[in-house]
Amino acid sequence: MPDRTHDFGHYGARGERGSEAAARVLDSLAGGITSPVTTTRGLSARLRYLTRSQAGHDAMHRAGITVTPRTLKAWLNGKQRPNKANLTKIDTAYRTLRRHNVARYLLKRLNTNGGTRVEIHPLDQSHVPTPHQRVLEYRRLNIRNWDAIIDAWARKDTQALDNAWIDQMVNLGSQWGKYEYVGSVGFAA
Repeated sequence: MPDRTHDFGHYGARGERGSEAAARVLDSLAGGITSPVTTTRGLSARLRYLTRSQAGHDAMHRAGITVTPRTLKAWLNGKQRPNKANLTKIDTAYRTLRRHNVARYLLKRLNTNGGTRVEIHPLDQSHVPTPHQRVLEYRRLNIRNWDAIIDAWARKDTQALDNAWIDQMVNLGSQWGKYEYVGSVGFAA
């Protein structure tokens, strides 16, 4: 069985960790507010989402937003605008809460009917000298249990997500190490 890659890109290969590509796909499946936080519409939508529940207020507190209720009300009414640092914290709090709220739905969706098919596109070897290139092909894998992947994604735990992703890639067989780094990943969800 192959070991994990320690010196990726040494010969010029280009790609990203499969777990990072999977996290990006999960982020797109989670959806959410598309307007940037810097716009009035984007800020207003995020603040409404965050102030609707105690969980939202807790997410703002964990993100480091420590403003008075009066300031928060002024932000909601559009009479005052948060500074750049608070805009970043608001967006972070929103994304964290959104991940938490959507995780259960995604887990059910991806585990339904025996799992979800994942398409793995190989990494880019166009800059790798010919003697060092590997034979890579497009692969498909049906992941039947997404629990560990979704849990790590929802917590934003990149190490746990990478470990959970590799645990699934082992199902590709003895050549799974070739797909630790990928060009892209897609889900049929």
